[in-house]
Amino acid sequence: MPGVKTSSYASLHDVELCAHAAAGEGRAFGELARRHGSAVRYLLRRMGAQAAEADDVAQDAFLTAFQRITEFRGEGTFAGWVKRIAARQYLRRLQKERRLTELAAEGGEEEGEVVSASADHRIDLDEALKALSKAERLCVSLCFGAGLSHGEASEALNLPLGTVKSHVKRGLEKLRARLAPTDGVVLEGRRGNG
Repeated sequence: MPGVKTSSYASLHDVELCAHAAAGEGRAFGELARRHGSAVRYLLRRMGAQAAEADDVAQDAFLTAFQRITEFRGEGTFAGWVKRIAARQYLRRLQKERRLTELAAEGGEEEGEVVSASADHRIDLDEALKALSKAERLCVSLCFGAGLSHGEASEALNLPLGTVKSHVKRGLEKLRARLAPTDGVVLEGRRGNG
């Protein structure tokens, strides 16, 4: 697939870029990294990584994806595939540093109370995620940000399936309560009862 000019990579679909990258065209993979790098770092930040750590893990994930690009079959999105790689690498890093064991042992009510949104300020998802315990945030991020099933998250975290489901359920309930519009607040064109 040689012969594609660098400027035309931006117009190609991810699956086409993966095919070019598998054929040895590094610039095609560079376009994939440019397109999806911030989303991968964003997921890692939501999982609890600090900015520098998210950058490091994202870089490692893209390096792994580049080395294994022939394994990408296009059955899902490239973004989802590289996010799963990044999430698993982050979990391995936590495990190596024994932080994962601490997260697994923590209770679900460690961090702040759920506070409902007010008309004075909008609460975004990142702020709402900060209200979750570390374990809840990690489980919700893995299942909804990285696209892992509860079973895959359970396996990756080395936690019982029921524990992961409980963390996800509690986390989602807290997020719903925190992000729910209140009476009189207009969000995205909908008016509250008032």
